[in-house]
Amino acid sequence: MTHSSQKDSTRKIVPLVFITVLVDMLGIGILIPVIPQLFTNPASPHYILHSTAYGESGYFLVGLLLALYALGMFLSAPIFGELSDRYGRKKMLALALLGGSASYSFFAIGIAIQSIPLLIFARITGGLSAGNIGIAQAIIADITTPALRAARFGLIGAAFGIGFILGPSLGGILSNPQGLGIFGAATPFWFSAFLAGANALWVFLVLPETNKNIERGTKKLSLLRSFHNIARALRPSSRRALFGVNFLFQSGFSFYTSFLGVLLVYRFSMNEVDIGTYFSYVGIFIVITQALITRPVTARYSEKQILRLSLPAVSLCIIALAVAPSQSLLYIIAPFFAISVGLSVANLTAAVSRRAGETIQGEVLGINSSINALAQSFPPILGGVVATVITPTATLLVGAMFVAFAAYGYKHVTHS
Repeated sequence: MTHSSQKDSTRKIVPLVFITVLVDMLGIGILIPVIPQLFTNPASPHYILHSTAYGESGYFLVGLLLALYALGMFLSAPIFGELSDRYGRKKMLALALLGGSASYSFFAIGIAIQSIPLLIFARITGGLSAGNIGIAQAIIADITTPALRAARFGLIGAAFGIGFILGPSLGGILSNPQGLGIFGAATPFWFSAFLAGANALWVFLVLPETNKNIERGTKKLSLLRSFHNIARALRPSSRRALFGVNFLFQSGFSFYTSFLGVLLVYRFSMNEVDIGTYFSYVGIFIVITQALITRPVTARYSEKQILRLSLPAVSLCIIALAVAPSQSLLYIIAPFFAISVGLSVANLTAAVSRRAGETIQGEVLGINSSINALAQSFPPILGGVVATVITPTATLLVGAMFVAFAAYGYKHVTHS
């Protein structure tokens, strides 16, 4: 292949990967305003627990459904990565997208027939199919020189941000009975199924295979790769304390992401449109942080200086969100929260990478990804129990406590 044709191929692939990640984040964001209405708001026309035996367990069901997806992703993401090394990126990316499309379809049917077991099955299917982001990153690595990778990985971050801005608002609009909610609360899920299915078809028809070093059958597939990664994280090393800090931070943040929507229903009786609008507002400031704030701040201050302020700030913001007496105050807190989270995530990842030698960057960042996935698995379940036994407000306070422990650990244990 000539240099010119390689350049043309790259120009085709990068936008495709960008759209793949964007569609994935749209599908996730669309669901955010709908889930609390289905299980925790008896006043909503979307509430599905009236005629079931699960009426008193709405908070726990929210946590269970979110946890099953995260646990499935924890188990499957490294396996999809290994399979894409063995069988190619194109096939495995299309398979992951088709699995996601099937999951959304099952969930839509589960809503229509009010079947909790089918909803649970749908979330398990979705989690086990959630390998597309890792494969998208591998595709970028395949076609990009090391000097350009940071910029192109930044495109993936931008797709995350745009999807998080558009997704929640779109979810609120599509599920609104007075708007485009043709199929009620199932409409956003049918839409997500269509997006994922169309994306899979596009990948199959347009994306060229980027893995030029396919190692078919040369290495035994490890079905327990994520657990091996966690075991390696626990081994004595200069990174172990930092892995622990990242786990505590990601766990605390997961309490927030899992139950803020529930809290907005519980405290302020928000409907799906209100919740979608608020999450999109937060997403705008996440993108602003990524695009305009992180680079100049990290250029001027060290990771140590930033994290010693940003981690406590995240904890304080979560507390403020949990106890805010008015909706207007939620909107005031959001920019400070988004900036603190953006700086914390970027600098924790950089700190882990800095402590890894050049020859084990991929291994160490893979371990860190498994830690992040595990940290998203147990907080929804624990949060569901806390919300049921106490209140949804207490769930966010528990999340703030985890982040506070992360801040303490970073300052006193990691010796950064």
